[in-house]
Amino acid sequence: MCGIVGAVSTRNIVPILVQGLQRLEYRGYDSCGVSVHSAGLGAPTGALRRARGISRVADLAAQCETEGLQGLTGIAHTRWATHGAPAVANAHPHFSMGPHADDGAERPGRVTLVHNGIIENHEALRAELLARGYHFSSQTDTETIVHLIDSLYDGDLLTAVQTAVRRLRGSYSIAVMHRDEPQRLIGAREGSPLVLGIGADGKENFLASDAMALAGVTDQIVYLEEGDLIDVQLGKYWVLDRAGQRAERPVRTVQAMSGAADLGPYRHYMQKEIFEQPRAVADTLEGVQAVVPQLFEAAGTPAPGEDAQTTFQAVRQVLILACGTSYYAGCVAKYWLEDIAGIPTQVEIASEYRYRASVPDPATLVVTISQSGETADTLAALRHAQRLGMRHTLTVCNVPTSAMVRECRLAFLTRAGVEIGVASTKAFTTQLVGLFLLALMLAKTRARLGPAQEAEQLDALRRLPGALQAVLALEPQLIDWAEQFTAKEHALFLGRGLHYPIAQEGALKLKEITYIHAEAYAAGELKHGPLALVTSAMPVVTVAPNDALLEKLKSNMQEVRARGGVLYALADADTRIEGSDGLYVIRMPGRSGLLSPILHVVPLQLLAYHTAVARGTDVDKPRNLAKSVTVE
Repeated sequence: MCGIVGAVSTRNIVPILVQGLQRLEYRGYDSCGVSVHSAGLGAPTGALRRARGISRVADLAAQCETEGLQGLTGIAHTRWATHGAPAVANAHPHFSMGPHADDGAERPGRVTLVHNGIIENHEALRAELLARGYHFSSQTDTETIVHLIDSLYDGDLLTAVQTAVRRLRGSYSIAVMHRDEPQRLIGAREGSPLVLGIGADGKENFLASDAMALAGVTDQIVYLEEGDLIDVQLGKYWVLDRAGQRAERPVRTVQAMSGAADLGPYRHYMQKEIFEQPRAVADTLEGVQAVVPQLFEAAGTPAPGEDAQTTFQAVRQVLILACGTSYYAGCVAKYWLEDIAGIPTQVEIASEYRYRASVPDPATLVVTISQSGETADTLAALRHAQRLGMRHTLTVCNVPTSAMVRECRLAFLTRAGVEIGVASTKAFTTQLVGLFLLALMLAKTRARLGPAQEAEQLDALRRLPGALQAVLALEPQLIDWAEQFTAKEHALFLGRGLHYPIAQEGALKLKEITYIHAEAYAAGELKHGPLALVTSAMPVVTVAPNDALLEKLKSNMQEVRARGGVLYALADADTRIEGSDGLYVIRMPGRSGLLSPILHVVPLQLLAYHTAVARGTDVDKPRNLAKSVTVE
């Protein structure tokens, strides 16, 4: 995870670095820090200074001001802890003070570095560097990189970094400064994102994990490729590829939206994003007049419609790769793809897929789902599938400039806007919209969707924003449920068929932000073990649409009632499920047929949100989690 910002400038860059960190805080908030080269602003020539802390970025800004931290060149970092607990000693930026500097005192460093990723061979490197006299003050894998670069430095930082990264195994994006080279910043990436921002004045240059960190600073962005190194100086930069050769990377104009969006009348970003779902779905559907291949064309394809059409005609099955909430979106899509399009579909947890023996089929459409488009596990799974010969790739993604979009042949771009809350809400519902359109497209390609059916389903999609508004009006009832959940430590979620993944997503939301242990089961599995857990102290949430499995689900609910369990049912109006002692019912407005999962997930989001508020947790930044998971 982690977020990186760096800059070479003619002005004090600390406020820009801190502002960038605030926009990247979604990547991790276990600690944060800033390091600057203070030459040129009245400090001693060649001085590296830093400020670090384990509180939030807002506190770091105050710390920098108190300590008078200024510099023309600097790097900054917000951390999601992997190696080493959240502690000041483990916070980035890290210093190397050279060998035999083991008194533990805070002294100016010779090299300073920030890192996003995981170095898998850090133990071997640490042992080697310890033997050479380097002192380690942290438990991080990152500190091995900064000492390694110091040990290799012989007057040119680029050469030292170039040599060092050849010895690293794992994933990384790094930004490095040296005491003896003011106004120079070296960056490198392998498996973790890193972009260059070109300043409007032609002098300033920036590095960042995400273009969003530079919103309002520059819109001229260069996306570095795997294995790239970059030498950033005042008014100029050079990119070297994996082979060490000069490389040209295109400059793109990117209107990155700031993560520091106005909360308006809402208490938290998650609540705001829940209520933005009608607009997000409407924006995602904007311009969709028919189910056509062009909806899935990635930017820059030579013949609009031709590539997608050819791909859809060639595939015999679908493989979906995703993690977390996106995985549950994929599980819903499996039902749609097999029911509507009649195409065999597998859904794989991306972090597991590439570590097992699988049977590749070149006629497979590999679909990745990711809000950020930078999810490390999903990217790795995608690349693994490509290496196995599966070249038909499509991503459903919310960030058009992401690695996922760049590396897939086709893309459906959702238009959820920036999602700041760690627990995904509007990204999930817009993913479902994109996946439903994909199911319709493949059905149409396979002659399973006639004009009348297409018109009917498009009409249902257009009615979704209004239906979502009606569901959001249920919020007061969900607040009542949340008050009953506040003191609970366990919960069970049940669903059947198309709504089983929605039950899973509901359980995930409760776990993520309330810290209540929650599990989801296909309701038919209840009697095969989970029923042993049911007591009056464990609430059971049931997703109960009026579908073909309703009567089966009612029987499962009776099993819970008979054991003294307390049921909370999200029921369609015509299900004839009536509230009684131990059975609380919220009636969903109307019916949406195949699109019902998009509506039924919203009350579960609201239940989790209001329970978290009542329990006093940090809703937008739950413990131990980050928004964009860019490490394995």
